[in-house]
Amino acid sequence: MGEIDVRAALAHWTANVADAELSAELADLANAEDAKVSDAFFQELEFGTAGLRGVIGAGTNRMNIYTVARATQGLADYLNEHFEHPRVAIARDSRHKGELFVRTAARVLAANGVESLVYPRVEPTPALSFAVRDLGCSAGINMTASHNPAAYNGYKVYGADGCQITSEAARAISERIARLGYFDADGAHASLVDFDEACERGLISWIGDDTIERFVEAVLAQSQERGDAASQPLSLLYTPLCGTGLECVSAVLERIGVERVDVVSSQGEPDGDFPTCAYPNPEERAALAEGIAQCRRAADAGAPYDLLLATDPDADRVGVACASGDDYALITGNEMGILLIDYLARMREQRGEDLSRGIVVTTIVSSAMADDLARAYGFELRRTLTGFKYIGEQIGLLEKRGEADRFMFGFEESYGYLAGTHVRDKDAVVASMLICQMARFYRARGMNLAQAMEALYERFGYCYNRTVSLSYPGADGAAKMARIMEALRTGAHERIGDLEVRGVVDYDKAAAMPVIGGADEAPQMLPRANVVEFDLEGGCKLIVRPSGTEPKIKAYVFAKEATSEAAMRLLDALEAAARELLA
Repeated sequence: MGEIDVRAALAHWTANVADAELSAELADLANAEDAKVSDAFFQELEFGTAGLRGVIGAGTNRMNIYTVARATQGLADYLNEHFEHPRVAIARDSRHKGELFVRTAARVLAANGVESLVYPRVEPTPALSFAVRDLGCSAGINMTASHNPAAYNGYKVYGADGCQITSEAARAISERIARLGYFDADGAHASLVDFDEACERGLISWIGDDTIERFVEAVLAQSQERGDAASQPLSLLYTPLCGTGLECVSAVLERIGVERVDVVSSQGEPDGDFPTCAYPNPEERAALAEGIAQCRRAADAGAPYDLLLATDPDADRVGVACASGDDYALITGNEMGILLIDYLARMREQRGEDLSRGIVVTTIVSSAMADDLARAYGFELRRTLTGFKYIGEQIGLLEKRGEADRFMFGFEESYGYLAGTHVRDKDAVVASMLICQMARFYRARGMNLAQAMEALYERFGYCYNRTVSLSYPGADGAAKMARIMEALRTGAHERIGDLEVRGVVDYDKAAAMPVIGGADEAPQMLPRANVVEFDLEGGCKLIVRPSGTEPKIKAYVFAKEATSEAAMRLLDALEAAARELLA
């Protein structure tokens, strides 16, 4: 695709596009510099296990009605080959063009005899995963770009199990997409029918509020509170970051009796511009700046909040800040995962449950402290590849064995958590409920969540983690990323920074799933993945993988020391060494 004639592609699109807004953009591109034209046309958006994701606009490398229709035609072809009467649940978040892309996808599915069940308003990603299984669908489509900036949108596909599609399904759909053009002039291309006509024929229908109610009830079924904690007052400031979380999160928190829930007024309503934060990612302090400012004003007025809770635009991830001295401390994704594991294990112990039956699933790049918790409580810990679909897959395997009740919790370091088996993806709604209940548990013991995490560090050691993300933009970025990964695999790396390399795991070759505890069974083998892990002395690690959705390589550094200061110094040194390796 690097050799494509981008000016010819621009001319082809200009001659065939019927949409007025895209036509105007193409006219502007005709007078633009070559680099801008190339960025729009030098490749086609890659359809992978995360579906499509890209900047909204005109061109093959953009999210628009033609790229969405083409992808949906490929999906429809796949579904019609594998299901007798396929039906698809469709949702969207608050991003620009989301409703248009939903209608486009439904029109293509209808033209191919595939029924669509559509959420009539923005809803969280976990509500889409829930609907796929609840409504007996063959697949799901979610128009979302998660936490990317406002210029982006995306197209995420789910399988009949409610998980994001497998790599095998993604390849099969991608092969069918590759056979298609974008316009009538291209021969094979997407077929569409009128939306209203398809509704009249019963090929498109709306998902009712009863589905959302069942989702909320499934979340509430994961409630953990017993005894004194439930009576503790809690004061919460919540921000959905102009996304989808308000409806479901508010409903759940009201029903568990959170005493005070206020919403960051500038971020409460869905708004695809995300006007108060350029990067609506709850991992970033800048995204929480409006909320932190409101927390400070409330504290100055004598009515402080116990927690600031933030869900990302599609409400599958959640971030938290709580008062720490004169400031507000952000709890990292790894820290919240560890806190929730510990809390859930405590609650199960209090109920007299056999923790040796319990299974927690996390990823190879998540906190090493999870291993310590597994040994301390006696549950089984499994580590999958990065991507919550692999955690969902483990739930499915347990379900097939009649052991779904063994699943305790799943988490990944990028702020994604799941308790319960009602969905097979990250769920910020259930996580928000559990975080508030955990906060009340610790409040009854005179602690906040930051203090609770400090107690775990003092018990198990300071396991610090950091993700380093380096960008490789442009047409040559992918080639440079490939060269770097090859050098990591083939180089003789004896030391990284000042630490000895004790072992290297290339996940592109056969690798067994890391497991702590559990029965003596044959190990599960992980799927091949473009990931390299360096195991370093002292329990430290460096793990490197290219992003699946962006032109980036991510390096995960892990440091463990007896004190916070020593762990931070070691983490800084490992980051510097990682940046040098990836330069």
